[in-house]
Amino acid sequence: VQLQASGGGFVHSGESLRLSCLVSGSTVSDYAFGWIRQAPGEEREVVSCMSRYSGLIEYANSVAGRFKISRDNAKNLVYLDMSQLQPEDTAVYFCAAVDFSHHCAMTARLYDYYGRGTQVTVSS
Repeated sequence: VQLQASGGGFVHSGESLRLSCLVSGSTVSDYAFGWIRQAPGEEREVVSCMSRYSGLIEYANSVAGRFKISRDNAKNLVYLDMSQLQPEDTAVYFCAAVDFSHHCAMTARLYDYYGRGTQVTVSS
C-alpha cells in the first residue's frame, strides 16, 4: 500500500485545514489508518486513528474536539479535518496504515506503512 498526504499549508491561529491521504495499491477498507504528526525535535504523535471494520475512532487529548478523521471508500481517501488550529499544531503530518481489523493504534511505532508527510504551519 502507498500513502500520499496532501493539504498542508500556512494558516493563522483559529483557522482550519483539511488534510487528505490518497491510498493506492490497496483500498481504505483493507487497513486501520492513523494521522501522525512530528514537530521539530519531538517524537511522533498519533493525533487520530480509525479502525478498519468497527468504526472505532480515537483522538489524542491535544486535538479532541478540534480534529475529525474520516474516510471515503469510493475515492480511497482518508481525511483529517482540523479546526481551531493553534501554533502548537505546527508539524509535519503523515498518514499511516496498519493491518488491524477491529482496533486502531494510538502508538506511532505500531504502524506498518507511512506516506510522505505534509507540512502544517500555524502562525499566531
